[in-house]
Amino acid sequence: MGNNLAFAMIVLWPLFAIYLYRTKSTQVATLWTIIGGFMLLPVKTSIDLPMIPSIGKESLPVISSLIGVLWVKNQKIYFTKNMGKLKFLVLLLIIVPFISATLNADVFHVGGQFFKGLNLYDGLASMVNQTIPIMAFFIGKRFFRTYQHQLLMFKFLSLACLVYSVPILFEIRMSPQLHAWIYGYFPHSFGQQIRFGGFRPVVFMGHGLLVSFFVAIVLITSVALWRTNIKVRGFIPAYVSYYLLFILLLCKSVGPFMYGIFGFIVVKILKPKVQLKIAVIMVSIVMVYPVMSILNVFPHETLVNVAESVSPERAQSLEFRFNNESKLLAKAEERIFFGWGGWGRNRVYDQETGRDISVTDGRWILTLGQFGLLGFIAEFGLLAITVFRAKKSSKLLHNKSEQILLAAHSLLIGVIMVDQLINASLAPWLWLLVGVLFGRSEDIITSHKKLAG
Repeated sequence: MGNNLAFAMIVLWPLFAIYLYRTKSTQVATLWTIIGGFMLLPVKTSIDLPMIPSIGKESLPVISSLIGVLWVKNQKIYFTKNMGKLKFLVLLLIIVPFISATLNADVFHVGGQFFKGLNLYDGLASMVNQTIPIMAFFIGKRFFRTYQHQLLMFKFLSLACLVYSVPILFEIRMSPQLHAWIYGYFPHSFGQQIRFGGFRPVVFMGHGLLVSFFVAIVLITSVALWRTNIKVRGFIPAYVSYYLLFILLLCKSVGPFMYGIFGFIVVKILKPKVQLKIAVIMVSIVMVYPVMSILNVFPHETLVNVAESVSPERAQSLEFRFNNESKLLAKAEERIFFGWGGWGRNRVYDQETGRDISVTDGRWILTLGQFGLLGFIAEFGLLAITVFRAKKSSKLLHNKSEQILLAAHSLLIGVIMVDQLINASLAPWLWLLVGVLFGRSEDIITSHKKLAG
């Protein structure tokens, strides 16, 4: 897909990254390469090479960052150093896709659909697809360790969103056209971008929900900067926060707007200690959600009723997602430990026609269906452990500004995890944010041990 400019962006992005790593610090170059790639690269345009997964928006920023770190900066990335027993979680995250493929060598038919058995090549390809996005986590963990590094990330996000708000406002007024005008095609269903009598901006992110979620995440960081009274390029932090809240409202996505309002209030009003407790509760709920759904004890109906009071249309959408979850969960339970593997084997099909009758909205059900309970524990466990480690490290901090940033960062990861219950927004740039929090928490704990020793 895409015109010549779209493919040119794919080809030139690694060269852009090399330039950044040659001229900027590792931290600045990484933020521009990974987050900038999410913001600017074309959606679904990719280059297919033999024996490796296609290279496009989801993988290219991370690959480009790896080139910059390993080749240009000549620095190492550690996967299990200082991880303790968590290294087994990392190994599980990488090898489960391969195991899943080897356990799904059987062929089956549904209606008129034929599904081939998976082989070793499928397993290796699945491992690569799984590993590339989480490399952003290890880059963040390795190179963003100090308070200044964390602050740099917060400032970068706020400034990037302020700049991005210009095309966002343009598409809110003129309809989402920039991707089609610049790259030659529209990346998703145009009808899904029409909400509340207007348009949701898409820009270069692929869907209005992703743009709204991006703004919601950045809003949380901007409020944290406001609370610490730190300006971004001379912009008054309070004005930035209210402006981004206004932009988020105009994005017309109920879920991300609720995240934004929640983060705005919690970060601005509550103490960092309370914020950390809320973040821990959020990630804990996400971790037990599959079991609660299997046992049918999660209050799905109550949530639909709450959504009904806000918007009947949104309530209908939420109920549709929950119904699909139920179908997919029943399928996942048939191979609960390692899942069905990829290539559509985890989906639900009409027994007579073979037509796909499932919609995998949530990342959690997608992971559970493909890689089973062990795959879910590995992926979501790594996200959750990051917040638990941040809470532990927060007890060692005495500087108020550092406490505020660490707490807001933890809450941000909690929001990311909760969103994976209804959406599949876990892109490499979010893995980077998770890695930064892990690296910062790890450095606090390590520094404290050195001082105590």
